[in-house]
Amino acid sequence: MALTDIKIKQAKAREKIFRISDEKGLYIEIHPSGAKYWRHKYRFAGKEKRIGHGVYPEVTLAEARIARDEARRLLREGIDPSQLRKTTKAKAKFEANNTFSALAAEWYEKQRPSWALSTAVKREALIRNDLNPWLGNTPVNQIDTHSLLSTLQRIEDRGAIDTAHNARQVLNQIFRYAKQTQRVTENPAVDLQGALRPKTTRHRPAITDPTELGKLLTAIDKYDGTHIVRCLLKLCPLLFQRPGEMIAMRWDEIDQDAAIWNIPASKMKMGIAHTVPLSHQALAVLEDIKPLTSHRAYVFPGARNPRSHVSAATINNSLQKLGYDTKTQHCAHGFRATARTLLDEVMEYRLEWIEQQLAHQVRDSLGRAYNRTKHLPQRAEMMQAWADYLDKLKASHNSHDNIKIYKSF
Repeated sequence: MALTDIKIKQAKAREKIFRISDEKGLYIEIHPSGAKYWRHKYRFAGKEKRIGHGVYPEVTLAEARIARDEARRLLREGIDPSQLRKTTKAKAKFEANNTFSALAAEWYEKQRPSWALSTAVKREALIRNDLNPWLGNTPVNQIDTHSLLSTLQRIEDRGAIDTAHNARQVLNQIFRYAKQTQRVTENPAVDLQGALRPKTTRHRPAITDPTELGKLLTAIDKYDGTHIVRCLLKLCPLLFQRPGEMIAMRWDEIDQDAAIWNIPASKMKMGIAHTVPLSHQALAVLEDIKPLTSHRAYVFPGARNPRSHVSAATINNSLQKLGYDTKTQHCAHGFRATARTLLDEVMEYRLEWIEQQLAHQVRDSLGRAYNRTKHLPQRAEMMQAWADYLDKLKASHNSHDNIKIYKSF
């Protein structure tokens, strides 16, 4: 006899589990606790099996019958409803554990040891601010090229063209990793090539005229800010390393006896340790600041947080204070272009020595990357000659100023 709601409600719990049948394999199972569970008995591939359809009264009698009929429909199509449910649950669990945000975090942690600190910070911010808000909760196997393009166009529409291109590259790497780890069968980011407006080509402004460089060096010597920042500014043209590497210089990286600065791979853009020879002038600057900061980890500690280093904006802010427009005249990164141009065109040093000193990817005739100590004696000689050249430019500018002052007087 078919079940009714009244019959189900009147059924009282017993010491042991008992069942009351409905129709076509459906029955309700009543536990000693009073809980009433819908069950459906069926046969598949010659074996008796059972599947649950929820708890009464949360699942009504009518709803339980609908679930039973759906299971019977699947059986007619040769599908085991219990196995289908397990597969569906496993898929849902897989998707919940493989959202874009989870995958991006996993990819980030695997790649982070190979990046410079500045790169890691930028990519974490890109994922957090520009990708996760739109993709983060979506399972990666449900993300297609169109949804990725829509995300990139949001960045592009606010005028951040370079950021959009960087995001495209990151997405391509994340989904390549997803394919390698069998989260997806295809990389939907592959077809994004050419979908964005071209990058804006911006050359970082740099002084390459010797006379103007002498003027800048003189201005740096007269900088009226803190002594820590003055020393940082003095070292920038002498060493011409990347601004992020300059501000994060540590005392334990400096070997004053050997006159070298050993920058670890973790700080370098290319992820390769770098050795910078220190000229007499560079050593003198370090000696000058040593009594002030040598008890700290960083050569240039921050004013607000002495345990950290000065901020990334320090060099550009100081150049602006000296009267230089860092967008059109000279910027923190410009010291590299200055050195590269004048060492090559004026002092005529070998280009591979210059490139090696800039920590660019330089390869020998066999295609092998030069190691950190390649041409080190020659580079040490070049760096000393460069420092002497800078002194001459300053002296020439000061002499020129004196002549003008004398004549005007």
